[in-house]
Amino acid sequence: MATSDEGNAPAIDVDEQFENDSAWGQDDSASESTSVTSSIYRGLAENGRRYQTFREHIYWGPSDEKQFETMEAGHFMYSVLDYHEPNRLHRAPIGNSPEHILDIGTGKGSWAIDAADMYESATVRGIDLYPPPVGWVPPNCILEVDDVLEEWTWRQKFDLIHMRLLLGAFTPEEWDDVYRKCYNNLKPGGWIEQVELDVRVMSDDGTLPEDSLLAGWGPNFLGCGERSGRPLNTQTTMRAAIEKAGFRDVHEKLYKCPIGTWPKDPQLKDAGAINMEHWSSGLEGWAMWLLTKHGAPIPWSPDEVTVYVAKVRAELRNPKLHIYHYTRRVWGMKPTEVTP
Repeated sequence: MATSDEGNAPAIDVDEQFENDSAWGQDDSASESTSVTSSIYRGLAENGRRYQTFREHIYWGPSDEKQFETMEAGHFMYSVLDYHEPNRLHRAPIGNSPEHILDIGTGKGSWAIDAADMYESATVRGIDLYPPPVGWVPPNCILEVDDVLEEWTWRQKFDLIHMRLLLGAFTPEEWDDVYRKCYNNLKPGGWIEQVELDVRVMSDDGTLPEDSLLAGWGPNFLGCGERSGRPLNTQTTMRAAIEKAGFRDVHEKLYKCPIGTWPKDPQLKDAGAINMEHWSSGLEGWAMWLLTKHGAPIPWSPDEVTVYVAKVRAELRNPKLHIYHYTRRVWGMKPTEVTP
C-alpha cells in the first residue's frame, strides 16, 4: 500500500503566427532578451513530441500543443483548489499595487496573463525556453524567451518572482544559482513564491495496490531524475534552498491533490476531475524524454514508453482508486534591511 508520509496535510474524504504577434515582447528593453529565431519556434522533434532547443537535450518537458493543454489543466486545477482564497494566484503579500512581477517557467503564460489582469499597476514578465502559444496578452504582460541560468539583464527590481512546476529543470547547484538571482533581483521586502508537485502517487486507504504501476510511478521517475542530475524531488527541497538563499518569513502550504472524482467534498471532486485530465494528457510528455534517456536498468525504447503509459493511464482511470499526489507552495520575503 502506498501511504502518506507527510502528516501535516489535511486528509481528504504553431509557429509562424508568433513571429508576427505584436504583443510578443513588446517592450523598450526587448533587445536585452534573447531574440526568437525560427529554430526556436520549430523546436526539436523527437519520438513524436516537440522540445525546446534553447538548452537542447537537457530539459525533459515537451514544448508542444499537447503539453500546453496539460499545463492549462494544471493551472485550472490549482485555481480550483484555492477557490475560496482571496487571491488564487499567489500567497505572497505584495499589496494591491505592485510594479514588477516575474513568472519563471511561464509555460503557456496563463499565470502571467492572469496576474497582469489582476494587477493593472504592474508589468508582468513571463519567461520560458519556448514561446508560449498565445495570440494576445494584456498590454502590461510581456512574454519572452530567456534562460534564467544566463545573466539577468532586466533593469528593474521585482515585487514578486513566481515559479511553478519546474521540477527537474535544474541541478541542485543551478537551483542555488536561480534562488540567488531571484534574491538579488527582488526589491527589499519583495517576495519569491514557488509551487511544485510530488511525482509519487499515494493513497491513504489501501486502494492503491503495492504492485501497481501507479504505485511505482513516483520511484521510477525519482530515479530518472537522480540519474539525469536534475532531481524531481523539488517539493521536498525547495524551502531549505530558499532559506539558504537568504529569504526570511518563509511559509508553506501542502496540498493533497486528488486524481479522479472520488472525494466527497464538492471542491475536491471538481479539482480531482480536472487533475485526472491533467495526468491523463500529461503522462506521455512526462515519461518519454526521461525514460528514453535515463530509464533503468537501461534507457527504454519509445515503444516501451508508449505501452507503459497506456497501462498507467488505464490504472489511473480505475474509479476504485482513491489516489492523490502532494503539491507544496512556498513563499518567502527578501529582508527590507539587507546585510551586504
